[in-house]
Amino acid sequence: MRFQSNERILLIGDSITDADRRQDPEEIGYGYTRLIRDYYTVTYPQKNLSFVNKGVGGNRVTDLAARWKEDVLTCNPDWLSVSIGINDVWRQLDNPQMEQVYPEDFEKVYYNLLKQVKAQTKAKIILMEPTIIEEKINSDGNRMLIPYVKVVHRLAETFDAVLVPTHEVFINFLQSGQGIELTTDGVHMTSVGNMLMAQTWIKTLS
Repeated sequence: MRFQSNERILLIGDSITDADRRQDPEEIGYGYTRLIRDYYTVTYPQKNLSFVNKGVGGNRVTDLAARWKEDVLTCNPDWLSVSIGINDVWRQLDNPQMEQVYPEDFEKVYYNLLKQVKAQTKAKIILMEPTIIEEKINSDGNRMLIPYVKVVHRLAETFDAVLVPTHEVFINFLQSGQGIELTTDGVHMTSVGNMLMAQTWIKTLS
């Protein structure tokens, strides 16, 4: 258990993190963030941990940059968990005419965001690998994700961050041939997908 009493954990990312948080009276959303919050609330009630969801649907790393000061730096959390990269790849597939965020741009922007966190806050950093794009291991999306996953690994090492191997775990699950759907559309999570994300996050932080 890495968390100390009364710490605040901020989770930021795209729609997978967002999970309709604006429709949720608790503003935690209905995805993996809720499962993580509920686990720690039930297991360690004496810790009095608080979880803040700052996911926004459709976000790429460049969108995080546009709201980083307000949603991260100003909040000054004790822990910052980042899950980003799916839309940086997905937009290349479903909207190729728009300006794209390729791996080198992804790394440059992401690096700058984490550098700001280290310089301006006390937050410890948690980096989640982007999950999957389609439930076929060798889909175009999953092949294109590989360099983005590698960027997350490099940044985790550079910033001494906790690395949550969500892409690896999802691929391993698909390879097991269970035939259980993890996503509703190749990207957004089913309840099983959310549970796999939350379980991986919790195990990594244990």
